[in-house]
Amino acid sequence: MTDITIYHNPKCGTSRNTLAMIRNSGAEPQVIEYLKTPPTREQLLALIAASGLSVREVMRSKEALYTELGLADPARSDAELIAAMLAHPILINRPIVVTPLGTRLCRPSELVLDILPQPQQGAFSKEDGEAVVDAQGRRI
Repeated sequence: MTDITIYHNPKCGTSRNTLAMIRNSGAEPQVIEYLKTPPTREQLLALIAASGLSVREVMRSKEALYTELGLADPARSDAELIAAMLAHPILINRPIVVTPLGTRLCRPSELVLDILPQPQQGAFSKEDGEAVVDAQGRRI
């Protein structure tokens, strides 16, 4: 068993790369497809607090809905932003990974390497071919 959880969107390349790096460390994480199983308000608040990011930094501002709902308006409160993410989980940026070593929004995906309890077990390249880990399991 592992104490690693990834809030994952399988349609997202960054999320897929992050999941693959977790698995490359020998761990099999709990995978939560957050669009199918969104976090509760309490879970979302805890993830944001643990990540050390602001509510706005955890939002997916590239999503069309972000603009449509006027969420870029700096007058929008954290409570309003949280309510929007709960109503529309697509607005939650991904992937968020929780391990015993910390919680990170893994953008870029290699940020996950900073919080994995076990080292990489071999070379790893992202889907686009960018090498991230060498054959000895060291970050490039």
